[in-house]
Amino acid sequence: MRAMILAAGRGKRLQPVTDELPKPLVELGGQPLIFYHLEGLAASGFREVVINLGYLGHLLREALEDGSRWGLNIHYSQEPEDALETGGGIARALPMLGSAPFLVVNGDIYSDYSFDRLRAIKCSHAHLVLVPVPADKQHGDFALIQGRIHNQGQPKYTFSGISVYHPAFFADHAGGRWSIVPLLRKTVHDHLVTGELYKGAWNDIGTVDRLEELRARKGP
Repeated sequence: MRAMILAAGRGKRLQPVTDELPKPLVELGGQPLIFYHLEGLAASGFREVVINLGYLGHLLREALEDGSRWGLNIHYSQEPEDALETGGGIARALPMLGSAPFLVVNGDIYSDYSFDRLRAIKCSHAHLVLVPVPADKQHGDFALIQGRIHNQGQPKYTFSGISVYHPAFFADHAGGRWSIVPLLRKTVHDHLVTGELYKGAWNDIGTVDRLEELRARKGP
């Protein structure tokens, strides 16, 4: 199984931290956030990793190089400076991700989730990892009923930004800039998305307040 780390976003909510750094290079516990993903992927047996580049992408290339320090082969999918959003970014990288299901992880989260849990997933469209709704959010994204993701139902959970997609999920969608959310909602409505709930450590490093809160626990 191959993996993709989404790393092309601008990170406006993290300004001024991201004025000179792409989000995945923001430091946490003494190292860039994306290093935790690469370490986790390598420890789980992944070898081929795709990273999409947009805002200040050259800094990611310089920091990560070819991935050999982690025993990985990193391939870069270049996007425009303003990026292609999640759907467009993954669609552009599909030729690098092969014909089998592949793992996707957002570059701006921190979690101790073990990626090897997903290596055996054989989804036909998508498989999502959900987490309990964080204290700073009022509503969850999806319900989980008997291993299947639903748009409606209770309780609701938050999408963690960790998932597996089959290339068939993107079959009818061309390149360009587009959000994956409407397509995901439709596929969920068609009962084609499986999922699981993870209750371990997980944080969305999407704002300065969230970053500082986690730094207070793990160190800068």
